[in-house]
Amino acid sequence: MPTFLFDSIVFGPVNSRRLGISLGINLLPVTRKVCSFNCIYCECGWTPGKPKPGEMLPSRYEVYEALRNKLSEMKDQGKAPDVITYAGNGEPTLHPDFAGIIDDSLALRDEFFPDAKVSVLSNGSMLRRKSVREALKKVDQNMLKLDSALADTVRQLNQPHVKTDLGKFEDYAREFDGRFIIQTLFVRGECDGRTVDNTTEEEITAWLQAIARLRPQQVMIYTIHRDTPLGNNLRKVPVNELNAIARRVNRLGIATSVSG
Repeated sequence: MPTFLFDSIVFGPVNSRRLGISLGINLLPVTRKVCSFNCIYCECGWTPGKPKPGEMLPSRYEVYEALRNKLSEMKDQGKAPDVITYAGNGEPTLHPDFAGIIDDSLALRDEFFPDAKVSVLSNGSMLRRKSVREALKKVDQNMLKLDSALADTVRQLNQPHVKTDLGKFEDYAREFDGRFIIQTLFVRGECDGRTVDNTTEEEITAWLQAIARLRPQQVMIYTIHRDTPLGNNLRKVPVNELNAIARRVNRLGIATSVSG
């Protein structure tokens, strides 16, 4: 099945399943995905190799101008976003000026739509950078990916290009004092001749133990919604099963939302 890339710095607003009316920000090239992971379900497709000559990240100034222009336009139209979301064609925290861009975005939000939230969707791989952690402490919704607490499944589902360590992830997450959201995508299917399923009892038990240790303010549970690089080899997890997982999170005293 076909996947897609965002073709501009600012995109939308779109009606997000989890966030409401979301104005998206892409800090990555419009011609390719740039990510530290290569998730088998990513709507942006596979993560390619080294960037091609001339493929540049947008500058901090370009992001500022694009966001200011869009927010000004929306203000004139009387259209307010619920959230300004950093996502786009890969991992936003890879941008070398990520911290400064977040400061700019918060200032622009306060100027145009002070009731809107600023959100970052991240795989958590750059939490090792103090500047990234400090920036994420400032946003309203710091959403971190945790698709599995089992190392082999992380390698299978997320195919990271960097070293991943759940222990380190938990250490960094504690710096947020509970002000973060865990996002988990549940999926089933086949990849490279192996079964893919992060909904088995072994998976859910290990994942719940990690959630209990992490104590996020919220957990967002969802499944695939758009085309994936593996096409029909991946399948949605039924909503009733997602709800059953959510109830187990609720019993830990943690708010949970489900998107089928």
